[in-house]
Amino acid sequence: MTNELIILGSTGSIGTQALEVAKQNNIKVTALAAGSNIDLLEKQAREFKPNIVSVANEEAAKKLRLNLSDTNIKVVGGKDSVCEIVHHTGDTVLNAIVGIAGLPASLETAKCGKILALANKESLVTGGNLLTKAIKDGGGVMYPVDSEHSAIFQSLQGVPNGALSRILLTASGGPFFGKTREELKNVTVEQTLNHPNWSMGQKITVDSATLMNKGLEVIEAVHLFGVTANQIDVVVQRESIIHSGVELCDGGLIVQMGTPDMKLPIAYALTYPNRYPCSERLDLTKIGKLTFYKPDTNTFKCLKVCIDAINKGGLKPCAANGANEEAVRLFLNREISFLQIGDLVEAATNQQKDVTEYTLQDVYDCDKRARDFVLANYKL
Repeated sequence: MTNELIILGSTGSIGTQALEVAKQNNIKVTALAAGSNIDLLEKQAREFKPNIVSVANEEAAKKLRLNLSDTNIKVVGGKDSVCEIVHHTGDTVLNAIVGIAGLPASLETAKCGKILALANKESLVTGGNLLTKAIKDGGGVMYPVDSEHSAIFQSLQGVPNGALSRILLTASGGPFFGKTREELKNVTVEQTLNHPNWSMGQKITVDSATLMNKGLEVIEAVHLFGVTANQIDVVVQRESIIHSGVELCDGGLIVQMGTPDMKLPIAYALTYPNRYPCSERLDLTKIGKLTFYKPDTNTFKCLKVCIDAINKGGLKPCAANGANEEAVRLFLNREISFLQIGDLVEAATNQQKDVTEYTLQDVYDCDKRARDFVLANYKL
């Protein structure tokens, strides 16, 4: 169980909930990192009294340093400062940074041999081979924080080696479930951000609407659980009550169920193998029924692009992720349509050449090429 916790991305949705879990379970928070939201970061620092905080924005760091001058809290700034605080006192690092920006911190955590509670799925999507090797070489462990991967991890407890047959990866279907491409031509940013079940950040909410998030989770599951994409069944579970599960070699299914509440998977990653009260109780009689559907990969092409990418391996998943991050940014800025996200991700992934081995610099180069491709082609 975690005794001292470092939280990266503390001002985001996962980070703020992780602080609540830490408070509830008397876990000492030793370090915090955020992007530029220094007002909330200052409030967190004053409440939890970490030894050090990191701000990616240098100017924001200067202001926070002044604001916290009446405390003993050290403030560091700059894009590399997040990796600096990973080395600080703390047995567990919860990485909730959004996007590929979280990869260096994940690698640094792995090299330190610490527990990596991973909420930054892009670390595995863009540099999966690098991260899994770093975990092995560093002697640390990695626990998933994503709701779905935590559910799979929980379902595997007590399952004998070799008994896993398939993974059941559930999806809510997002706000546009059942819609055709014709019906999605003119959907707005506001409609896209109106998720039916979960309260999340803007980027991940858009990814849920396009099913890109589920595609990224397929890639993540391949690395986390040592399976192929062909062993993963994506199932739309509209009520978001079954969070995912496993099928065993004897045909039995083990699934994890619960209310749509991220505190449970966060707590499980921080307190594993123990369990403590943290989430609202599920009353199945109030749910009444659970429904299941196949995902529409023709309308929501991002899912199929990601599955094809991890089947081909190499840097294809990285290209898909980089293109998506740039396309989502353009969509949120109202510069492209909803459907263009999938079209651009598909085209950018297809232009990435096949490779078998890669370095961290190769990951960054691939990410830049994919983003540049989107910027060069989104007006065409």
